[in-house]
Amino acid sequence: MDRSRRTPHGPTRRTDRASPPGVPSVGSPAPTARARFLAADAYRVEREWTRYEGTPQRDLFRVLRERFLDRHAVDAPWVLDAGSGPGRFTGRLGGPRSRRVAFDVSSMMLERLEAHWADSIAALTRPDRVRGDLASAPFPPGRFGEVVLLGNLVGFAGSLGPTVLESAAALVSPEGTLVVEVVPGSGERSRYLGRLPARVVGRLLRSPVRALVPRIEREGFAGEPKRRAEEGGFLRAGPFDLDRWLGPAGWSAVETMAVAPVLGTDAERVAAAHGDPKAWEHLLEVEEEVGRRTERWDRAAAVLVALRRTRLRAQH
Repeated sequence: MDRSRRTPHGPTRRTDRASPPGVPSVGSPAPTARARFLAADAYRVEREWTRYEGTPQRDLFRVLRERFLDRHAVDAPWVLDAGSGPGRFTGRLGGPRSRRVAFDVSSMMLERLEAHWADSIAALTRPDRVRGDLASAPFPPGRFGEVVLLGNLVGFAGSLGPTVLESAAALVSPEGTLVVEVVPGSGERSRYLGRLPARVVGRLLRSPVRALVPRIEREGFAGEPKRRAEEGGFLRAGPFDLDRWLGPAGWSAVETMAVAPVLGTDAERVAAAHGDPKAWEHLLEVEEEVGRRTERWDRAAAVLVALRRTRLRAQH
């Protein structure tokens, strides 16, 4: 039986091979992160899937990412989910005509993607699954109309983060889009909504967004402390770092958004809005509007950036 599948560089047998054991690829994540990803067991794989479901707060984090991806989806022949994990967001890439490629260092993550796709995304063609490191990805330059790096791949690459980012950018077609998630800080929350009882916040979020945002910004934001010690080699990077690394090659951000800076760390108040469709929609709109403000980016626990080539590479 012919088990070959089409890939971005022609028909071939499915590639689920990584670099030889014990030989890290150039630009691979810092050793501690790489070892953890390679050794991912069934528990960790399932945890990666469920961290975006099961509570209103997780729903908020997931839906904001989905909406961002939907705004920047490119209906190109090929799109790439780099660091796809078990495929939580792979189906949001591309359009009806697109062939999706899930690319991850963990074979178990890719195996679980197959099962999740069959269970929940059956309406779309299943993606090709390719195992490997991003900086040594087996794809030709400029092959993909859309390349997405969620899960803070740049941060887990440590000092090699810029190399990983540049390698991803090289895979994007000239008119394509690159979407990157970075982690500049530990997060923050609204002081105004935080001083109100949760039930009041739930009712208040039924108000027009244009009336809520000035109140939220007037009282400012409280930063969150670090949740845990960072892994050795972990790189904190923000949108301005992306501009510094990719700007000389002609890349510019077309949208930058901190993920849930208003109530993202306040599970109780998120839950108060979750059960009311109007309050929930307004919360999403408030989070997006406030998250696009430049002053919210430095302390955010996650920032999404969509970039396109808008000018020629600078001449030296």
